[in-house]
Amino acid sequence: MAAGGRPPTTRSDPDAMSWLKRERAGIKQATKSDRGEMPEGLWTKCDGCGEALFQTVLEENLWTCPHCDHHFRVPARTYVDYLVDAGTFKERHANLIAGDPLEFRDAKLPYPERLAAAQKDTGEKDATICGTATIGGIPASVALMNFFFMGGSMGSVVGEKVARTIETAMVERRACVVVSATGGARMQEGILSLMQMAKTSVLLAQLRAQRLPFISVLTDPSTAGVLASYASLGDVIVAEPKALVGFAGARVIRQTIGEDLPPGFQRAEFVLEKGFIDRIIHRKQMREELGSTLAWIWHSTRGFAPEGGRSPHRYDPNAPRSA
Repeated sequence: MAAGGRPPTTRSDPDAMSWLKRERAGIKQATKSDRGEMPEGLWTKCDGCGEALFQTVLEENLWTCPHCDHHFRVPARTYVDYLVDAGTFKERHANLIAGDPLEFRDAKLPYPERLAAAQKDTGEKDATICGTATIGGIPASVALMNFFFMGGSMGSVVGEKVARTIETAMVERRACVVVSATGGARMQEGILSLMQMAKTSVLLAQLRAQRLPFISVLTDPSTAGVLASYASLGDVIVAEPKALVGFAGARVIRQTIGEDLPPGFQRAEFVLEKGFIDRIIHRKQMREELGSTLAWIWHSTRGFAPEGGRSPHRYDPNAPRSA
């Protein structure tokens, strides 16, 4: 007998089961069909601090954590809205599609099937979008890489789009801005992907000879063959906070030199300290900071005018200048 003379409850005791089933007055047990389902994507866990964040909060903060400033990876079409002036981006060369001259097959799929899967998942033809826009009112030719398309790997289409972005800057006398988000060259295209490194580097030398600026923006990650070519050739190189910036992976380097690597190795803050990049810029300030930098170059070259010539753009030498 329990205290007070009441017999102990058992599984079959109706009083005990009524509590478990929450059948008291005014409380109704919800069935599975009655419960509201948690919408997919409503919450996102921050990789930096572990905080659970509403997706709407992340969108308001340009996909950066309001608690720890962790910068989430975002698709190129999302980033372009953060980078350029509203409504000014006009895409070009959208229909370029990679071939398969090497008839490459990785451990699971032939290259055409791998491409088709990435195109279906992202809605993009390849890992880069490009076009023209203005940044802070300054005319620019821009290319943005999409890490969600095969890890932002650089194949012939990516290289060609970056090359055409540079050529557009030269023909139309625009600044050139490339946003990198990549794991490097695309293995499925072998030597063809590596050829893009030389092609883009040569064009950037021609761009510099024409007195036009190139700004390279490094987001997480910016590595391998892309960093070894155009991503590291900017007149100004900026990076987002804590972006991974490096050529070989940390594990490979550690095994090669047989030593432990310093804390923060290959992060934006580390490479800034070593002089590899010029500045770290929060995503929320990226458009303003790049606009200010381009405005200074714009005025110093009288509207990107060719040497001894006039600017093809409407240039007002008396317009206000950024500090």
